[in-house]
Amino acid sequence: MPQNLVIVESPAKVRTLKKFLGPEYDVRASVGHVRDLPKSKLGVDIEDNYKPQYRQSADKASVIKDLKKAASSVDRVYLATDPDREGEAISWHLEEILGIPNDEPVRIQFNEITERAVKEAIKNPRPIDMGLVDAQQARRILDRLVGYMLSPFLWKKVRRGLSAGRVQSAALNLICEREAEIEAFVPKEFWTIDASLEKGSGEAFTARYFKGKTSKIEDAELASKVVRDCQAAPFTVSKVEVKASAKRPSAPFITSTLQQEAYRKLGFTARTTMSLAQQLYEGMEIQGKGHVALITYMRTDSYRIAEEAKTAAKEYVERTYGKEYCPAKSRIYTKKANSQDAHEAIRPVRLDMPPESVKDLLSRDQYRLYKLIWNRFLASQMSDMKLDLTYITVESAGHTFKAQGSKVTFNGYSVVYGNITNGDEKEEDQQSIPQLSEGEILKLIQLKSLQQFTEPPARFTEGSLIKALEEKGVGRPSTYASIIDTIKKRDYVDIKERTFVPTSVGRTVCDVLKSNFQDIVSIDFTADMEGKLDNIGDSKSEWTKVVDDFYRPFNEKLLSAEQSQSRVKVPVEVLDESCPECGKPLVVRRSRFGPFVGCSGYPECKYIKKKQKVLLENKCPLCGSQIEERMTKYKRKVYSCSAYPSCTFSTWKKPEDVKCDECGCFTVSYGRGKAKEYRCPNPRCSKYVPPKAKEEDKKDE
Repeated sequence: MPQNLVIVESPAKVRTLKKFLGPEYDVRASVGHVRDLPKSKLGVDIEDNYKPQYRQSADKASVIKDLKKAASSVDRVYLATDPDREGEAISWHLEEILGIPNDEPVRIQFNEITERAVKEAIKNPRPIDMGLVDAQQARRILDRLVGYMLSPFLWKKVRRGLSAGRVQSAALNLICEREAEIEAFVPKEFWTIDASLEKGSGEAFTARYFKGKTSKIEDAELASKVVRDCQAAPFTVSKVEVKASAKRPSAPFITSTLQQEAYRKLGFTARTTMSLAQQLYEGMEIQGKGHVALITYMRTDSYRIAEEAKTAAKEYVERTYGKEYCPAKSRIYTKKANSQDAHEAIRPVRLDMPPESVKDLLSRDQYRLYKLIWNRFLASQMSDMKLDLTYITVESAGHTFKAQGSKVTFNGYSVVYGNITNGDEKEEDQQSIPQLSEGEILKLIQLKSLQQFTEPPARFTEGSLIKALEEKGVGRPSTYASIIDTIKKRDYVDIKERTFVPTSVGRTVCDVLKSNFQDIVSIDFTADMEGKLDNIGDSKSEWTKVVDDFYRPFNEKLLSAEQSQSRVKVPVEVLDESCPECGKPLVVRRSRFGPFVGCSGYPECKYIKKKQKVLLENKCPLCGSQIEERMTKYKRKVYSCSAYPSCTFSTWKKPEDVKCDECGCFTVSYGRGKAKEYRCPNPRCSKYVPPKAKEEDKKDE
């Protein structure tokens, strides 16, 4: 009979902890939150010092019943929810529901799911940290006040179905301001002049014209004059400078940098990255080793690394790459401003399990993310990459040309993680410069004047938006994925070439909020609020005062805006196409299902243009009709018979030009590169191979 009950959040951890703790411990999962504010009303008693009116989650009734029953039959309860503010709040809700005294040492936490870490946590329980709970409560109540009071305002003044949020509105404002910069940008013309030069031995490099500190020439006539002057004049090396340089490896990942790098290198959205990281954190069964967690906790803003992890990394690097790849001293990375520093950086739990050793046990995306985390951590504990930087100055007809090149003298950490660039390094700066001496005459191969134009700032991608939010102190790493999800779902942005473009709805909402609630969309205000929440977490501030200081001026502005703000019409995009029913122009409108084309004469004319079917040349193997490409409600492409519903043939895979040599049907491909294979989707063909559930992902999630 178990004498202790351990409650975790995720059911995936239950089996692992049972193995670690043995028969004396019953391990159960709360499956996330068990109590929250009601969905149907505000749920905050403003008159009673902002008292939250929590309700037990209806879908958790059976979970709560089982937990109460289990808790009543044991001597001790341990709350092992996730080691963050939200996890602390869930533990507090469980404590309240189970009737455990508030000063009881029931809270345990571990940064990695290993037997050592779990048993160490069991030995050191503590009471619930009410500072962290209050910080989470304050965040939840602030977001509820904004969402439940501001969203109805938008319904009245703009249209129904819109929402506003304390952090999402600030993020939307960033995107809209960037788009306004792009639209207001006036390109300026300039020229650059590059000289392709060659020394006597035949080694070539490129040097760029400079006047003072700039390589840009704003006068076309001057650019032509430089080219004319230098065409017939000799090019002489006037200065050679070689400097030894070193590049430090980047710090191990924290949540925000993992999301940014996974987006940049792997193309993962923030939501995908966090989902995969959660799976790696919770671990999996590995033959001979049992259930093993692969990475430490993935919601962190700290670069701190445990000493035993540093020691293990040093031993691994020295054994695998050599002693020269280990720095003289263990690396310590500077703590971020406003960092909560509650957990370590994201790192592999065990260095005796390199990515290749578990590749067959992971999905392709799990493996890629694990390898990224592994390489980044290992590189962070390795020696600098050393380079020789060469700076060359060349004179011709009184004009100056400069070249810069680099040569790696010791690869250091880059043997694991590659050369880390900051994005500002130009291709010509990475060129190899031949050995030159002052006074040496060079041969001109080509002198090229290139007309260029200044470019507007780039639109935000998921990665660059997360970086901007982090730099400006808006939100917390654990909230970035949900912020991005929300502005996508509300149709506030379109995704074009992986960048965010604000829709007419997004711009209208942003403009209305800025004109009436500047604080809500202000980056400085939102970042300052994060600092106040941190102070609550550190027990330096009273949460009710922070909420009150926000609510009172906010409520006054809301009452004023209700009177002053007139209803705003969302602009529509007018098309060069007329309505076939009434002749008025067609426009692009938006609904909760996405954009559609309709008549500008609505509601008098209710014409809606039906989407044209995308028909492919391929024929259905069952009835001979054409295959059409269509989109599911989850915005996933499916290829099905145009004769539906009389013919139900469909496949998730795009038809290939390769024909089945048995039945002549088109084929679909699986795998990539050398592993790529073509299969027949015709269920009547002898070569038909039924797709595996994992390959087809039939749930269409």
